[in-house]
Amino acid sequence: MCTFMPMKKPLILVTNDDGITAPGIRALVEVMSDIGRVVVVAPDSPQSGMGHAITMNDPLRIHKVDVFPGIEAWECTGTPVDCVKLAKHVVLKNEEIDLCVSGINHGSNASINIIYSGTLSAAMEASLEGIFSFGFSLLEYGFDADFEPSKPFIRELIMDVLAKRPEHTLLLNVNIPSGKEIKGVRVCRQADARWIEEFQEAKDPRGQTYYWLTGEFVNHDHATDTDVHALENGYISVVPSGHDLTIRKAIPELSTLQR
Repeated sequence: MCTFMPMKKPLILVTNDDGITAPGIRALVEVMSDIGRVVVVAPDSPQSGMGHAITMNDPLRIHKVDVFPGIEAWECTGTPVDCVKLAKHVVLKNEEIDLCVSGINHGSNASINIIYSGTLSAAMEASLEGIFSFGFSLLEYGFDADFEPSKPFIRELIMDVLAKRPEHTLLLNVNIPSGKEIKGVRVCRQADARWIEEFQEAKDPRGQTYYWLTGEFVNHDHATDTDVHALENGYISVVPSGHDLTIRKAIPELSTLQR
């Protein structure tokens, strides 16, 4: 007589940069809870634009919270990357994390935004630990953003990766167009775009000068194989990403610098 052991549910770490009470992370927890055992470790306040910042000069604190019914959740006083580090080395130090998902971010993290994004940096930190990771972002900035149309696509992407892990990347940057009509998914490259920034100067009630950062996103890359093109045409963009910033083509031409 054969006894079949049920497959162990994957352990999924969920984090974000908009804070543990943001609607985006709630939507992601709802999808992940149908797939595996979910543990949430997320910032106790918004941490957008923190990039890969870590806390070194202040103590970090984590507190267990009852935010998602039936889900173990911790809020952290630090950055998104701090959350992943504490999840790995404190909250889940005796367990193997199968997957890390970060988001769903309120707003785009396509193209150059990956450099500034706390959402993607959290996922990247997990990938540095050998954990396959996703950063999910929706191109809607409002608190009342509609995450429902994206949920089936997110679930399918997660299931595909769990079934067959990609060989050459541990990090996927996934951006989702706004609206209810998502045409499909495109695997593409990061567009060559940047922010043209300026600082607006003003005076506070005490007469002190302060500055407010503003800017315009400018896309210099009009090819059809980029994340920006996919999003502009109603497709989810999936960009295989990593942490190696080496420009390999430049190595031969800089060989004369060697001594």
